[in-house]
Parts: sequence; structure tokens; C-alpha cells
Amino acid sequence: MLAMHRTFAGLLALAGCVTFGTASEALAQKKIIRSVPIGALKIVDPIWTTAYITRNHSYMVWDTLFSLDAKNEPQPQMVDAWKISPDKLTYSFTLRSGLLWHDNTPVRAADCVASIRRWGAKDGMGRALMGFTDKIEAIDDKSFRLVLKQPVGFVLEALGKIDSNVPFMMPERIAKTDPNTQITEVIGSGPFRFLKEEFVPGVKVVYEKFTGYVPRKEPASLAAGGKVVKIDRVESVYMPDAAVAIAALGNGEVDLLESPANDLIRTVQNNPNVFVRPNDPLGYQLFMAVNHLYPPFDRKEARQALLWGIKQAEFLEVVIGDAKRYQECVAVYGCGTPNESKLGSEALASFNLEKSKALLKSAGYGAQPIVLLDPTDNAVLHPAALVATQTLKRMGMNVDTQAMDFSTLTQRRASKNLPSQGGWNVFVTNATMTGIANPVLHTYSMNCEQAWYGWPCDKRIVDLSRQWALELDAAKRKQIIGELQRVHMENVTYIPLGQYRSVIAYRKNVKGMIASPSLFYWNIEKE
Repeated sequence: MLAMHRTFAGLLALAGCVTFGTASEALAQKKIIRSVPIGALKIVDPIWTTAYITRNHSYMVWDTLFSLDAKNEPQPQMVDAWKISPDKLTYSFTLRSGLLWHDNTPVRAADCVASIRRWGAKDGMGRALMGFTDKIEAIDDKSFRLVLKQPVGFVLEALGKIDSNVPFMMPERIAKTDPNTQITEVIGSGPFRFLKEEFVPGVKVVYEKFTGYVPRKEPASLAAGGKVVKIDRVESVYMPDAAVAIAALGNGEVDLLESPANDLIRTVQNNPNVFVRPNDPLGYQLFMAVNHLYPPFDRKEARQALLWGIKQAEFLEVVIGDAKRYQECVAVYGCGTPNESKLGSEALASFNLEKSKALLKSAGYGAQPIVLLDPTDNAVLHPAALVATQTLKRMGMNVDTQAMDFSTLTQRRASKNLPSQGGWNVFVTNATMTGIANPVLHTYSMNCEQAWYGWPCDKRIVDLSRQWALELDAAKRKQIIGELQRVHMENVTYIPLGQYRSVIAYRKNVKGMIASPSLFYWNIEKE
């Protein structure tokens, strides 16, 4: 334990933190939450990447026009009032009074218009909305409107989207950055300010309460309601050694672990000063992303071989361990959701190694290396990558498992280079159930022009997704979902590996945690 303590102290020194024993008097009087994040923050642009470490960071500093409440219904956030024209084509919005950017300039409608356009050029749901949009324009400094080409029923749901990519509002000068170019300036209007002078990329991030933020009057509810900040400062220090992080929590050196290692949780579960509990009410889907651009997985037979050769239970048992927190699930849009379907999923539900090997052979696979990305610092995805390595080897593949931190993976996965030249073939990742619940939300199954990493393309999925978005009849929507599930499985867009609920761990003197797919630091108190 002493060695762990010294390692933790060394990390703080490396990060440039004020050590706890030598904190200045002014800092010592502040209420500070010290946390260990889910990964190393290197990308600060929430539109450029879907990585959850960036999404969590972004909720600290940026705000949204609408947000989902605990019933998953969109509620106004930066918006004060809105109306919809009788023909359902024009949405008019008026911003709340007193909204300020962190440089103390006022938030304008033009900022929001530019932000929506940038998000709408990158995000799957944003692209879908922009596809139905005729124009979006500022009326004056506080008002803007969005005019549709035809009525659709997900405008507010899109603007209040809670999962990556979240439509965060940014100053116009920042929002005009090409969506394929990362922004570097972090100026928001949210409840916390990002302290650029204390930022050590990949090591340490510090936020302080933005005194100019005026929260809504409603009670906090998921990402909606009043974002009341009850602490002065958040210090987030990346700790790649899971054992060191667990020890630091047990000793009280940190207040919160956003993603504790499942195999180490038992070491603090009986600590009288620590809570361990699920934070996301719905949980996550674990899945395998497959690169459709290069051999062998440019051939459908090779992708289908993966389905026959995978056992979901093996991933879930190793990654989560606690059978009460996971379930096997072959549904693209999740089990237990209104859009659950199992059509066409016989291969994934029926392990057959010989059939898997036969399909690989018919696809022309020889012994070329399969580049599999392994984020060694991620408590969930690292063990999943190890299981994936053994799974592919069992099928007869020559697997080249390449270790890296998760932030590096989030940049590497965007590469369309040959796998042998800095690209990749396979990686395992996750998505919140909230973020995959229907074809418009599901960024990870978008195809062709809206394709996520792996770049699958099946025009049937594009057409069916559009049909689902426009269909108002519930029974017909259900039929479309079934056909989408079948086509996704036939095409092997990506491979569901099951569902699970993760946990967070925090000291009992921390109160007011909001259960959510993300992790919010408003409403939190520290006694």
C-alpha cells in the first residue's frame, strides 16, 4: 500500500498538482473533488470524436439547447421558449436571458446556429436532422429558427441528445471550425470553466466553478434541470494503474473513480467510507467494430465468420464478472428497449467454430495479420480486447494485438490507412443503451455517408433508417426495426457482445451524484 501511495503522489507531482500536504491556504479553503477519469483526456473537441472521456469533459464546460430528463424526455436548457408552426415545419427558439460564455461575452443566437451546423455535419443524428432541414438562421441576438423540408418527429430529441456526439453550443468563432478539424480553444457557457493553464494533456484536467453561470430553477434531472454547482473545483488526474487508483480511493486521496476496474472493486466494497454502485440507469452495450475497407473483413463471409466464432458469455464473464450486472444480447438496438429485435441473429446466438473457419476460408483469408487495438488503460475495454484476441486466434487468425492507451485508440480508429500502415482491423468498444436505442440515435450503425469507424455501407440500412424516422405508425415502425436488425446481422455492420451495467466508486462524504449515462459534477456536495 505504501508503494501505491508513493506512486500516486508521483503522479500528482508529474501532473503539476499542488500536493495535498502543501496546498496553499486559499486552495485549502476551497471545496475540491479529486477524481480519476475513465481515460486520458487528449481530445477536447466533442464534435470531432465520440469518445466518452471527451463527452464527460464537455458536459463540464459546454451547455445544450435541450437536455434529456430522467424520463428520457427532452427539456429546455439554454432555451427559454420555443414554438412549432401549425404545419410542423418551423421551430422557433428564444434563448434564456443572462447566458454568458466563459470569457464573459453574451451567448447569441448566431453562436447556436453555427454550433448546430457543425454538429449536424458530423453526428449521425445531426446529419439525419440536417437532411430534413431547409434552413436554420438567427432572427436576432436571442432568437433563431429551424425550417424543415418535411415534418419529422425528432427535432427536440436531436437537440437534446445526451450521448456522443452531443450538440454542445460553442461561440460562433469556434463553431465555424471545420468539423473534421479539432478545436483547441475550450470556451463554453456551462457550469464549470476549463483551466487551460493547468491542463496537462493525457495527465491532468482542472475545472473551476463558473460564477457567471445561472442555472435553471427546475430540480436537476439526468442532464436537464438546474445545474447547481456546490463545489469550487474539480481536479481530474489520469491514473493508468487501476490498483493505484483503487488504493487512492480507499485511502481518501481521491474522492471518485469514474471507472474502477471490475476485478479490483472487491478491495473497497467493504470499506465503510466508500460507495460502489451503478451510475447509468440503463447500462451499456459492448460491441466489436470491424473495418469493412480492407481484407479480410471487406468480404461479408469473413465478417459473418466472426459471428459464428464469438461467444458473448466469454466477453461478459471476463469483462464484468458479476452475472447480476450483465446479459447476453444479440439485438442491435438493445434488449429491454422498445426496439429490441432478434431477427437474423442465429449466427451470433449459435457458436459454431467449424462454420466460422469454413467461412474464413471461403473469404480467401490466408495468414495475414489481423491488427487488433488494445486500450490497456481502460478497465472494461482492455480485458475485452484480450478476449477478442483469443477468440480470433481460435478461429485460426494471425492476430497482431497492439497495445496503446484509450486516447490513442480514439485517434487511431479514425485512420483509413492499411492495417499494416497505421490502420486497424478490429477493436472492442462500448456505447450507452441511451445512445443506441433507435436507428436515428445509433451512431455506431450508421452506414455509407453517415458511417462510423469501420465504415460499413449498405444502402438498405440507409433507406430503412429513413423510413423509420418518417413512419408514424407504431406497428409499421416495429416491422422496419425487425428488417433493420436482419440486414445489420447479414451485413455484419458491427457485432454486439452483450449488455452490462458499469459501476462508479466514491467516498461517502460525496453527496448528490446524478445517475446518468455520463458523469455530471453539478449537484454534487462534499462534506
